[in-house]
Amino acid sequence: MGDTQSIDGGSEDSSSAAQSAQTEEIPPETRGFFSRIVGALSPTEETQIVDSPTDVPRTPAQSGGGMINLRRLNLEDVAIPKAEIVSVPKDIDKDALVSLFRESGLTRLPVFDGTLDTPIGLIHLKDLALQHGFNGDRSKKFALEPLLRPLIFAPPSMPIGVLLQRMQSERRHMALIIDEYGGVDGLVTLEDLIEQVIGEIEDEHDIEEDTYWNLEKNGCYLVQSRTPLEDFENEIGVDLRSVVDEDEVDTLGGLVFLLSGHVPSRGEVVRHPNGVEFEIVDADLRKIKRLRARIVEPVDG
Repeated sequence: MGDTQSIDGGSEDSSSAAQSAQTEEIPPETRGFFSRIVGALSPTEETQIVDSPTDVPRTPAQSGGGMINLRRLNLEDVAIPKAEIVSVPKDIDKDALVSLFRESGLTRLPVFDGTLDTPIGLIHLKDLALQHGFNGDRSKKFALEPLLRPLIFAPPSMPIGVLLQRMQSERRHMALIIDEYGGVDGLVTLEDLIEQVIGEIEDEHDIEEDTYWNLEKNGCYLVQSRTPLEDFENEIGVDLRSVVDEDEVDTLGGLVFLLSGHVPSRGEVVRHPNGVEFEIVDADLRKIKRLRARIVEPVDG
């Protein structure tokens, strides 16, 4: 949860311009998985998907996984909202770009010209590393635009299965959701769509089931919401329960819920008075799942 561009003259112009950029190879094992999905999208007598009832709302938080989601869910149901998109301007320097990759934990970032509503492509961490390295020759002139890869532009009403087919045929991993005025409305990745079929995909930034948190770097933790408050207080040396009643909450997720006054959405940042900043990494309509905790200032006394 993570993690664009403006389109002058509509999304079709931007998409056409992106066609000339370098395409991204999808590994053979991923293409094999795609083949099974494509088969499900064009069912035979042996593999047929039953359409969901028209009176059943499309709510990702309440729907299970499975092939039926390829038709039941649209992009607007699963997209990352515009406000939560991590993107970069085309004139960013290399040091700032590397820093953003490190802080966000993402491997692909949309690139824009001027504003988020003017997207021009995406930058892949691998391309940056291969061309410039992170500790290489600083005398080598850095230029972002030659490294850009194309994006897919899609309407919010598109079924997720249709976009999966397009991602397979064009070998791309990221799409921007474009509203009726040609502006950016959200973002979806290949992983976001596949997770709607097979469930959550664990990656190197996820927390192991038998641990409550991972230390990403000095003063920054990726934490499960069920982490006991007392344990995390002992880890970071900060009193977190001073702002709530002693018996009011026991977990870190419960604390952040009380601080915000609602169930915060992915990408939202909640600040604790004692100098800890909580960023919501994963959440649904009912609960917080994972957070990123940063020690942003020393505690007095």
